[in-house]
Amino acid sequence: MPILFLSMKSPKNNLSNVTLAGFIITLGIVYGDIGTSPLYVLRAIVSNSQGISEMLILGGISCIIWTLTLQTTVKYVMVTIRADNKGEGGIFALYALIRKKAKWVFIFAIIGGATLLADGIITPAITVVSAIEGLKMVNTDVPIIPIVIAIICAIFLIQQFGTGFIGKSFGPIMFIWFAMLAVLGFSQVIHFPYILKAFNPYYAYKLLSAYPGGFLLLGAVFLCTTGAEALYSDIGHCGIKNIRATWIYVKIALVLNYLGQGAWLLSNPNLNIHQVNPFYGIMPDWFLMFGIGIATAAAIIASQALISGSFSIINEAILLNFWPKSRIIYPTQIKGQLYIPSINRFLWISCILVILFFQESSKMEAAYGLSITITMLMTTILLGYYFFYRKLPLYLTIPFVLVYLSIEGSFLLANLNKFTHGGWVTILIAGLLFFIMYVWQKGRAIKNRFIEFIRIAPYTDILRDLKNDKTVPKYATNLVYLTKANRTTEVESKIIYSIINKQPKRADLYWLVHIDILDEPNTKEFKVTTLIPDTVIKIDFKLGFRVQPRINLFFKQVIDELIRNNEIDLTSNYPSLNKHKILGDFRFIIIDRIQNYDFDFPPFEQFIMDIYTYLKRVGIGEVRAYGMDTSSVVVETVPLAIPKNPKFDLKRIENQPNK
Repeated sequence: MPILFLSMKSPKNNLSNVTLAGFIITLGIVYGDIGTSPLYVLRAIVSNSQGISEMLILGGISCIIWTLTLQTTVKYVMVTIRADNKGEGGIFALYALIRKKAKWVFIFAIIGGATLLADGIITPAITVVSAIEGLKMVNTDVPIIPIVIAIICAIFLIQQFGTGFIGKSFGPIMFIWFAMLAVLGFSQVIHFPYILKAFNPYYAYKLLSAYPGGFLLLGAVFLCTTGAEALYSDIGHCGIKNIRATWIYVKIALVLNYLGQGAWLLSNPNLNIHQVNPFYGIMPDWFLMFGIGIATAAAIIASQALISGSFSIINEAILLNFWPKSRIIYPTQIKGQLYIPSINRFLWISCILVILFFQESSKMEAAYGLSITITMLMTTILLGYYFFYRKLPLYLTIPFVLVYLSIEGSFLLANLNKFTHGGWVTILIAGLLFFIMYVWQKGRAIKNRFIEFIRIAPYTDILRDLKNDKTVPKYATNLVYLTKANRTTEVESKIIYSIINKQPKRADLYWLVHIDILDEPNTKEFKVTTLIPDTVIKIDFKLGFRVQPRINLFFKQVIDELIRNNEIDLTSNYPSLNKHKILGDFRFIIIDRIQNYDFDFPPFEQFIMDIYTYLKRVGIGEVRAYGMDTSSVVVETVPLAIPKNPKFDLKRIENQPNK
């Protein structure tokens, strides 16, 4: 059988090398969350303590410095981003690297994905509120909440139009932001160099071991590294080299600012720690309004990065069969920029509710960070499996996993204190998202148990005879079925049943289209195989897990290429149309397997299938998900399972003669 193998690969990422442009762009894409953490981290530490003291400030900043070093620098910047999937990162990309070797690890992936999305809902709220609260230092009567809600609404409103028109400014703004952090921090450090003692990890140890409630302060310290997952998730947009280069600049700026805030607090030990934000305290009065403006812009960029990241996570979840198919829009020509209306609405409503519920950023701090700790734990577990299957020496793998399970486990224990202070909100949302992902994955697995594949060879003569049987009305010139059969020689029994038994469907050509989602992220390839000459042709699309399967457009491109290469003649066989060289029509058939009423699953599986069926109704379905023309698509429903040769205790009653 002749096989044609072609490729539709994407161009290579231009940001793979370190350049000035790449440096600036990376600042705008990657560091919104972790870069705005100085707005609230040190305030969270001191507000959860009994007062400003040398042990608290030196110990707190020492914890921050070493958390940024061990958690962000070592784990993510040096180690984790090396576990890339053809240049793409993130917890789902990491899962894709190992899913064929350990299928059951999907549970860690969906826990990590759900908690990452859930805790991220607070990111726009806490960053924007923290930035706008600086206005209270100018005028205590400023209405903070209405301003914040207006900004949040504007951020979510512009998503549908794409952010290309303002995205170019993100990098320069974040460059200015980090420069401002560094200068403001340095201006305080030079007046109080004693704060440099915080580099000594002894002070971190002393805070955790000797300070009353010091261990629980790790919940506030952890906020300094909540954006570390973004470093890993965004390597596909920026490249590993650019992330590593920019992190040096970012970390210096962050550490200087934290040191500066600590120096200012030690210089003003009698402050009301519940009313003053040291981030704004280190600003000169003449600079305050400008600083608030830059902080607000950085908060908006951090929010935008979170929203775009959420769209990407859900898109990957859809393609990995963790999430119901949803409508996806591409508002610009920028690679990787997409818009999911349902997720945008969910995030928008959730952010507004979070703002109205907590009202103040200090109360959000009490809830922030709990879920993201679980994400980092899941990443560590998946990394351990990745290193194991890559055959990394166990004397390196085991210590790495144990060390970071211990560090992140400690952060989780400290963050559990936040559960009753609002952390339950993100856990509740994460639980809902996890439930949806688990049900969707499990429901598909249950349905796939009932797929029966058969060899197509025994039906060769039947299909040829049907094609030439003029007594059967022609159903379509080209009849296209979506098939799940991986093997070229096989097809689902339901497709044969649809063509031959359900309603005989005569066509000039039968097409089988198979979509194979690969573990690699950006592959776009297809293979054309003739199964029965002039009768059945199969097209196998091999798509990366980040590629949106726009099958209608892909299929058209394949057909155009086959015609252009004179490999096939698709001119209509109707004489009137053939005379004018008109192409034959195409009709697509999608077979939807539904549970029949006379078949029940065990109780737990039935519960899963009931929820799965509901989620499927809420989603957009395969027709819209694959970008297919609804006017040429027929959806056929067939029973999920039919008992073979069922026997029932039926008793025939003889007819009684009429009296």
